[in-house]
Amino acid sequence: MGALLQRRELRKVTSSWHGPLTYCAAAMAVLALVCGLGLVVDGRTLMGQSVWLKPFKFAVSFGMYAITLAWMIDQAGRWRRTLWWLGTVAVAGFVTPEIAAITFQAARGVPSHFNFSTGLDTTVFMIMGGAAYLGWLMTFAMGIFLVVQRRVDRAMAWAVPLGLVISLAGMSVGYLMTSPTPDQAAGLARGLSLTTIGAHSVGAPDGGAGMALTGWETDSGDLRVAHFVGLHALQVIPLVAIGLRLLARRFSVLSGAATRTALVVVAAFGYAGLTGLVLWQARRGQALLAPDALTLQAALGLGGLVAACAVLVLAVSARRVSARAASAGRVSGAGAATPSSVA
Repeated sequence: MGALLQRRELRKVTSSWHGPLTYCAAAMAVLALVCGLGLVVDGRTLMGQSVWLKPFKFAVSFGMYAITLAWMIDQAGRWRRTLWWLGTVAVAGFVTPEIAAITFQAARGVPSHFNFSTGLDTTVFMIMGGAAYLGWLMTFAMGIFLVVQRRVDRAMAWAVPLGLVISLAGMSVGYLMTSPTPDQAAGLARGLSLTTIGAHSVGAPDGGAGMALTGWETDSGDLRVAHFVGLHALQVIPLVAIGLRLLARRFSVLSGAATRTALVVVAAFGYAGLTGLVLWQARRGQALLAPDALTLQAALGLGGLVAACAVLVLAVSARRVSARAASAGRVSGAGAATPSSVA
C-alpha cells in the first residue's frame, strides 16, 4: 500500500511542470525586477555600466533557461524521474550559486567575473566557475534523456536536440573568456600577481564603450555575443518548430511533417552558422556593429545559403501539395462521371 501511494505521489509530481525549475524561473523574474529598480535608483557604476546591469541580464537569461527546461521535461514521456533530479541539481548547483555570486558582487560594487583582487573575490569566482561546469554537465545530461524521447511532432523531435547542441556550444564559449589575454599571460610569465585574469573583450581591455542594455563592446570584439546567441538556441529552435506548426494551419505548403522538419534543420544550420560567425568576428577583434568586408561577405553567404535551402524545401513541398490536389481532383471527377456512364 505504501509503495502504491509513493508511486502515485511521484506521478503527481512528475505529471506537472518541473517544480524547482518553474519556481526558479519565477524567482529570476522577481530578481530581474529588483535589479531593474536598482538600475534606476542606484547610481553606482562599474566599468562604465550600472552595477545592477549584469545581474539583471543573468536573471533574465537564467529565467529563460529554467522555464524552457521545465517545459521540455513536461513534454517527456520517459525517464521523467531522472530528468526531475537532473533539473533539480541544475537549479541547486548551477543557477542558484551562479546568480547568487553575481548579485552578491554587484551589491558590493565589484566585478564578479575574472576578479582575483582579494581572497574573497577569488573564492566567489571559483564558485561561479565550478557552478558553470556543473551546469554544462547537467544540461548535457538532460539533453541526452530529452533526445531519446518519442515525439509525435517530428519537427519538434529534431528541434529539441539541435537546440540543445547549439546551446551547449554557446555555453562553452564562456570558457574562452577565462583564458588570460596576451598581456595577462605575459604578466603571469613574469611572476606578477594579477587582480584580473580573463576577459570578454578581444583587442582591447574590458570596460570600453558598450551597446545599450547588452553592454557589448562597440570598439573591440566581444565573446559575449556568441555566448548569448548560441545559449538561446535552446529557446529559438523549438520556437521555430512551434511557429511552423501554427502556420501549417493556414498554409498548406507547411502541412507536411517532412517539410516542417526540413525547415527546422535549415533554421538550426543557419543559427549555428550565425553563432560561429559572431564568434569568429569577435575573435578577430571586431565589434558586432563594425564588421569588416570579410565578415559581411561571410554573413551574406550564410544568409543566401539558408534562404536558398528554405526556398528549395518550400518549392518541393508546393509541388507535392499541387500533385496531391490534382490527384484528388481526378479521383473526384472520375467518381462523379461513373453514375452517368452506368445509366
